[in-house]
Amino acid sequence: MRAVLVTGAASGLGRAIAEEFAEHEDVALTLVDIDGDRLADSSVPGARITADLTSPQACEAVVEQAWPLDVLVNAAGIYPSLDMADVDAESWDRIFALNARAPVLTTAAFARRARGGAIVNISSGAALRARPGGGPYASSKAALEMATRAAALELGERGIRVNAVSPGFVAVDSDCNPVAEDYAAAVSVNPLGRPGVPADVARAVRWLAGDNASWITGEILRVDGGSAAGAAHLPRLWPHPVGPNEVREGRNA
Repeated sequence: MRAVLVTGAASGLGRAIAEEFAEHEDVALTLVDIDGDRLADSSVPGARITADLTSPQACEAVVEQAWPLDVLVNAAGIYPSLDMADVDAESWDRIFALNARAPVLTTAAFARRARGGAIVNISSGAALRARPGGGPYASSKAALEMATRAAALELGERGIRVNAVSPGFVAVDSDCNPVAEDYAAAVSVNPLGRPGVPADVARAVRWLAGDNASWITGEILRVDGGSAAGAAHLPRLWPHPVGPNEVREGRNA
């Protein structure tokens, strides 16, 4: 039996990840979320800890309370809309405190206690591409991806693997992170032609945390329907495709 801690487990991707582990493995789960009422209503079996992970003390405390652990999944996060011209220190620090600092601190708390194990962080395609109103969020996820690589580099000698799953757009029922319909429609365009569902991400997380990924660390697994491969929604460079023996040349202005 593996012991697994999932943050942000009351709803959205965190809940789906907890459900995936509970359904497919013999695990002892610890579910962490700031929303104690929703956490209590969850049907996923396991211990429950209500905690605000923007508090550095809470990050240490939840790992200590759940110990011993084999797997840590850092899924808690927020994605508010905030233009860069409107950023102030408080709002910037709040986003980074949960999206970047909390996973780093829980990782450190795990690493101080563990010899072996797996950590999976939840990043975002926004780490690669900024968008209007998403600059602070994108910055926090870019920081998380580098922290993932840095932790993997240093913790490998302890037998700890550290990876991240980077979802594309996934529709989740979220009161604290609502998404406008026109935004959802725009970012759902990808080569596979559909938005993601939480189970797509959850399956990837469980695989990365498992023995089948035992020689993988420091990686960012893009689970996005191919969005990171390119812009499938843009028109062709030329109106009509050329044959295999033809080449069209453009000229820079």
